[in-house]
Amino acid sequence: MNYLRLLFSFLLLSIVLGHSVSAHHILGRPAYSLNEDSNTPPSMNLETQIGDYFITAMVYPAFPRPNESGRIHFYATHIDNNKPLNTNVSFTVSDDNFFSSNEPEKLGAQVLEDSVYRQGFVFKEEGDYIITAQFEAGGEPYTIDFPLRVGNPLPIGLLGSIVALVLTLLVGISLFQRKHLARQQRRLARDEK
Repeated sequence: MNYLRLLFSFLLLSIVLGHSVSAHHILGRPAYSLNEDSNTPPSMNLETQIGDYFITAMVYPAFPRPNESGRIHFYATHIDNNKPLNTNVSFTVSDDNFFSSNEPEKLGAQVLEDSVYRQGFVFKEEGDYIITAQFEAGGEPYTIDFPLRVGNPLPIGLLGSIVALVLTLLVGISLFQRKHLARQQRRLARDEK
């Protein structure tokens, strides 16, 4: 009877594992090999309300790389009647670096096409950037900023760097205190003799 249970358990386990492995290979597709024309999910999705408009912005491909084409999809609909914004939207980019003195660079100005504003981009260098979308509606200017990472993320970010610096300082202070304490103990031992 135990052999029968063991055989049944083994058969059930092999069926479950066999299906999960085959499904992964059928459905899986590496996102790093897809370009801006792919149908993969965006790397970033921003949803916000500004003034009388509900804004959605998406960046394609999932992982933008230097020297490869990408695109931004920008949607703006009026909150009251859900009609799309119909004006020109201009896009600019700037470095997301505290010490950067670079002026924003214009990516382009787009018109509404199928309820979406599409802006292409190609970045030469990897890094962190701020994309700015600007438009005017009802005599008021609107500006929306959102971050974009091009290339591989840094292994440790700003927070990791701060933690590493604090730990290094603590270890250095601890070593200094130990040496200082050891010198005082030697001095006291020498003075007692």
